[in-house]
This record gives sequence, structure tokens and C-alpha cells, in this order.
Amino acid sequence: MILKFDWDQWNIQKNEAKHGISRLEAESLFFDKDLVLFKDEVHSTEKEMRWIGYGKSTNKKILMCAFTIRNQKIRIISCRSASVKERDIYEKSKK
Repeated sequence: MILKFDWDQWNIQKNEAKHGISRLEAESLFFDKDLVLFKDEVHSTEKEMRWIGYGKSTNKKILMCAFTIRNQKIRIISCRSASVKERDIYEKSKK
């Protein structure tokens, strides 16, 4: 399967400046075989389902990524280092 990504230019800059996560590092977590996905019930609307993903980047960081799917592309909204609780969820899912 080929994954395609769609970014808002503001989100690329925001993630790099605020969270230190580049576009390529954020995208890399979607290739983690242990990626954990959850529906983001809080931020989803009738028009758009949002998702939360926990995965390991190519830089070996465990990341939290909020995203949606638009026009068959992954549109990353925000990506940052995972919190202690989020890392725990990720690690427990691998067992």
C-alpha cells in the first residue's frame, strides 16, 4: 500500500517550531508495524473523523499524531513527542 500525505503549510512549521518534529519524522510513524490507532471522539465532527496515532519514528522517538483522512491522503494536524501515559499505551500494545 502506498501512503500519501497532505499537509497544511502552517502545521509543518508549527510542528517543527513548537514540537521539534519535522514533516518527514511525523510521516515516518505511519510505517511503524506497531502503530496504535484510536478514533479521536473529542475532535471528530459529523463531517470529519479524526484519529490519534502512537508510533515510533525513524528517529526512534515515540510520537503522538493527530490526523484525519482527506481525499485518500493522511492529513496530519499535529505531531509531538508522546507523553509518559501515551508511551505506556504504545509499549503495552506491543505485547
